[in-house]
This record gives sequence, structure tokens and C-alpha cells, in this order.
Amino acid sequence: MMISELKIYNFRRFKSVDGAPGLQITFHKGLNALIGENDSGKTAVIDALKLVLLTQSNEYIRPADDDFYKPTNGDTCSEFKIDCTITEFTQNEAKNFIEYLRFKKNGEKVEYTLELHYRAWKEGHKIFQELRVGDVDDGISIDGKARDLLKAVYLKPLRDAEREMSSGRSSRISQILLNHPVFKDKKEHIVLDIFQEANKRIEDYFTEDTEGKHILKTIRDNLESFNDKGQASNAELKTSDIQLKAILESLSLNAPEINPGLGELNLLFIAAELLLLKDDSDGGLKLALIEELEAHLHPQAQLRLISYLQNEYNENDVQIIISTHSPILCSKINLKNLILMKDGVGYDLAEGMTGLQKGDYLFLQRFLDSTKANLFFAKGIIMVEGDAENILIPVIADILGYPLEKYGVSIVNVGSTAFLRYSGIMVRKDGHTIGIPVSVITDCDVKPYDVDPVTKEKKFNEKTTESAQAEKDKNEKYTNGSVHGFTSPRWTLEYCIAMSSLSEDFHKAVHYGMKILNAQEHISLTDKKITEANQAAEEEGRKWHDLSQAETAYKIYNLMLNGDGKSSLKAIVAQCLASILRWEISVIPSELTQEKMFDLDLYGLKTDEQKKSELKSKIERDQFLSYIVNAIKYAAGEAV
Repeated sequence: MMISELKIYNFRRFKSVDGAPGLQITFHKGLNALIGENDSGKTAVIDALKLVLLTQSNEYIRPADDDFYKPTNGDTCSEFKIDCTITEFTQNEAKNFIEYLRFKKNGEKVEYTLELHYRAWKEGHKIFQELRVGDVDDGISIDGKARDLLKAVYLKPLRDAEREMSSGRSSRISQILLNHPVFKDKKEHIVLDIFQEANKRIEDYFTEDTEGKHILKTIRDNLESFNDKGQASNAELKTSDIQLKAILESLSLNAPEINPGLGELNLLFIAAELLLLKDDSDGGLKLALIEELEAHLHPQAQLRLISYLQNEYNENDVQIIISTHSPILCSKINLKNLILMKDGVGYDLAEGMTGLQKGDYLFLQRFLDSTKANLFFAKGIIMVEGDAENILIPVIADILGYPLEKYGVSIVNVGSTAFLRYSGIMVRKDGHTIGIPVSVITDCDVKPYDVDPVTKEKKFNEKTTESAQAEKDKNEKYTNGSVHGFTSPRWTLEYCIAMSSLSEDFHKAVHYGMKILNAQEHISLTDKKITEANQAAEEEGRKWHDLSQAETAYKIYNLMLNGDGKSSLKAIVAQCLASILRWEISVIPSELTQEKMFDLDLYGLKTDEQKKSELKSKIERDQFLSYIVNAIKYAAGEAV
């Protein structure tokens, strides 16, 4: 059996409107990963399930004042409800809940459903709770063995694994073992026999061994001296009557390493807890709730753990629901196992629920790495197709007053034009929108030249009409729901910058890039080389003075290209231009020369607000940079 659906009404941040649930989530077999930015409701989902099901660690779980929804202005709700649907029962599991189940015939197979309705309400300063099963209005209470079989395995975040695995009264390791089928409800066990045999040998030591007999005899002789004549003095040394629970409480689970770190202890703790998900012959719910799976684990350990959980439990009757903030884990988890939490809604990313095709899931399983998986934790997303955009856009955004980190915007470099395979994650099949603005920045790719079919020579041709049509077509292609396309009005990003008000800076950046590319590895861009590059750019500028703006841009951009039309300079030139722009808006101490802008953290210098404002205005007014400006503003939540 498995949790298939959860509905929450007025619990925590999830407000119920007109009787509809504030949150509704569907789960599936195997691994379910709750992901999303902070305060999106991941912990509330785990806590709601704990209230309904309770946990095998027998924690004290009760509703609190903070669990009741409270509007910004107004009184706290006096009641909250949680509905939980359990399906996929085996015959062995169904027998324990037979009086509580709904039945549905599906061909020769009978399908069972268990509908749990949890309610908590306030009366004065007291909070009451109940769990019913069946119809919402006239359901019956569920208790006894059936109630106990619903308990979930729960691993809390930032767990103190060393303490949990230590021996002691009601220790966690003893609870795990006592709930395992090997020990559960057994009055006789081989471990008891071992202890009883050991106890017998200890007692025999004091009656049969020379040294032990001497100790016991001394005690008896002393007692005989204290007692009245004729009073018995044959005292005995006996071991205590050991119960199985006490034996297991004396055990501690230790890591194989000496002085293990938190990560190793955490893995050991998880390994022990997962004992309760295997070999359960009682027919209970096999569900693990794990918060912040990545706690104390380095990236490689995270990958190994999630790979094990995903492979081990994907196709059997065990269900695992985890919450995570780790892009590393998200990149490893199959997309179909992710549930994206956003604005109080849980979006299932399984096939058939998103704008992705089946082949897209296979593609993303191979290429969705941790640098791209940060899209799941962003308030806004900018998708780009190359390193140049990845480098330049954060600088331009900062100049515009939209620093990406402050607005929670992530840049996702897809490294190609396969935007639809990534943007489709944020598109819903049912037409709803997730509400995360996604800007897709791409090139119109209309080359401003014609190639002579005989000589193969290139002849400049601006192609404004074709470019405008390509821009329109690509924007429409990539716009769907909250995903919006932003296409360059001309050929490429670099060509547009070369046509823009940043043309002179870009021209210099191209020459800086060529100097860097041609330099030896240990030689940086010196002031002398910067001067030489500036002079070369100025000389070319004078030579091209009579050319049109578009043809001059074509000449500048051509400096970057190889004979095959490709370039190895794009990222280098982008980095140079980013440094130039940052240098231009910074307050530069007199002792710093320009070569320092390539090895100095310019963000550490004060900003000249007037220069920044002037550059901002210049960029915002530029028709060739407007698509970049609009993409940044849209991802930051502005209407464009």
C-alpha cells in the first residue's frame, strides 16, 4: 500500500477557499522528492503526514497553535483538516484494515482504498484532534492494530545520529530493532538464550570457580556473623532477569571508522532506519519520511545515497517521501519522481503532467546536471544557450538594478538550443502555470550576409525583414505559459552588442580577447597590451567610419570568427566586456591600473552611482539590447 493523495485544509500556510483544499498533492510508488525554494511548504507536507500517520519512533506528535492557518489580517482559523488516501493494497495488507476499506471491482481484481480524515480544532485554549476513516461526515475512528500499522519511518533534519545510535533507555536503535519482524512481539528469542546462558555462567563463577567461591564465602561468613544463631546465611549472587527490550537498549550502533564524522554517522543512521522498510510480514505501511536528506553529506555521498534509494525502492512496495534543497540530489533524481513546491501548490513533474515529451525525460536524465537543477529552487529563471550570455547577463542585470541573487533568479546554461527540453519542465499539460517566470534568451540566427555560390565569398546584407520575422517566430516558439521567449533582433548576442551603444567597449573587448588567447599561459593582459588593443580598436574604428552601423558591427564580430564561422573567443570576450563594464561604474583608486580589472574582484570596489545610472539609461534605451533588458526584468517578476 502507498500514500496516493494528500489534501490539506487551513494547515500552516495552506488556506482553504470555498471548501477546496489549500494544497493537494499526488504521490506514486518508490521515491517522491519534494523540492522548491524556502517556505514553499515542503516541511508542512511531511508534518501533515506525521500528524495523520504518526511515526515508528513513537515521537510525541500533537497539533500546535502554529499549525492553524492565520491570515495576514484577521483571526487564526479554529480548525484544520488533512485528508490522506492510501491505495495499492496487497491481500496481506488489506486483511488488517478490512472493516475500514472501500472496495472497487476492476475486472477480476479488487481494488482497496483507505480514506483517512484527520481533524484538529480549538476550544478555548485547548486543542483537540481525531482521526476518522471512511466518509468525511460520518466516518468511524481507527485504532488498535490498524492504527499502529500506519506508522511511518521518520528521519528528522539535522539529526544527531551519534545520540540516536547510542545505547540507553528507549534508544532509537532499540526501537528500530524491536519493530523489526525478527524481534517484534517475540517473548522468546535466541538473543535471550545467549544472555541467559551468559548469566548462568556468571552465577556458576561464584559457586564453582576458586576466586568466585572465595568472594561468595566471605560474604556468607560476614552475614553469618551479623545474623542471629540459626538464621539462614546462604546468600547468592544472581544476575538480573533480563528482558529482550533491555538487551536491545544496551546495544549501540558504531561506525567502522575511528572518530567518524557527522556524514558517516548520518549514513549509518539512515541504514539502520531503512531496516523497518524491509521484510515486514505484518502488512503495515512501508513509508519513509526523510527531511533534508543531504544533511551533513558531501556531494558524492549524496549521489550514492539517492542512487541507492531510487534503484532499491523504485519498483517495489516501499514508498519514500523526501524533502531536499540540494541541486546535486535533484540532478540525480529521475524527473518523474520530483514534486515541485511553489506558492502553496505541489506540481508533479511526472510524464503526462508537464510540457515534456517522453524523449525529453530521457534527455534530461542524462544532461540535467547540478548547475541546471538550480532551476527548481529559483523565483525566476533565465535560460541561455552559451557561456557568453551566462557571463554577461549577471553584470547587465546588476547595472539595471536587478541583481539576480537578490531577486532569486537562476541562470540555466543549456549549452545548446534545446530550450524546449528544459523550459517544458515549467509548463503544465493542463494549461495551468507554475508561476515561475522563465526567460528564454536565444539568437535569431539570421546571418547578415549572402554567400556567392561560385566564389563562396560573403557579401554583407543586413536582412532586417528576415531578422524581424525570425525574432517573432522564435519568441512564439518558446513562449508557453510562464515561459517567454526573448530573441535577439539581429544575428547573435555579440552582433547585437556590436550594433548597440556598447559597441566601442565590445570592440575593445574583442581585441583584449585576442591578446589573451594568443598569450602564453603564464602571461596576463598587461597595461601595455591593453594600450595596444585600444589603439588597434581605435584605428579600425577610424577605418570603418563611413560604414553603416550594421556593417561596422559585422566587421567587429568577424574579428572573433574563424574561417569556419565559429569562434573560440566568445567566453573570453564576454569576460573582458563584463570586466570593462564593471570597471566603468566603479570608483577606482588612483594606484590601480587597468590591467588590474582582470585579476581584481571589482565587486569589492565602491560603485559610482552616477556612472551606473548613466550606463543603465543607455542600455535600457538601446533597441538592440532591449530583449536582454526585458528578459532580465521578466525573470525578476516585472511585467514587460
